[in-house]
Amino acid sequence: MAIKFLIVDDSVTMRRIVINSLKQIGHNDFCEAADGREAITKLVSDPSINFLITDWNMPEVSGLDLVKSIRSDSKLSSLPILMVTTRGMKEDIIEALQAKVNNYIVKPFTPQVLREKIEQIVSTTPA
Repeated sequence: MAIKFLIVDDSVTMRRIVINSLKQIGHNDFCEAADGREAITKLVSDPSINFLITDWNMPEVSGLDLVKSIRSDSKLSSLPILMVTTRGMKEDIIEALQAKVNNYIVKPFTPQVLREKIEQIVSTTPA
């Protein structure tokens, strides 16, 4: 399955790290957004996006609010979502999972961890 990723992070550097990691593990189709508001706009305008990687802490619309917004939209509700964040507290992870992220990575991470999480999500998400 060809995956087109939307990488959402207010840090340009972090988006570069995620993109470089994706390239290392063989994924070359992606676009970017700097916050949740921009991400929603891109998701609505580009139906080929079929995987979201988002940070939590962002201005305007946080990653958690973005996840909740996607899950409440009938057209987007089944979109696979991987949260990549510095928030590693158990409470934060539980809150993200309750908002229905498919998986969660605490920064910093390696391309191998990213690959494993993406493969876990893809293998458990109905096509």
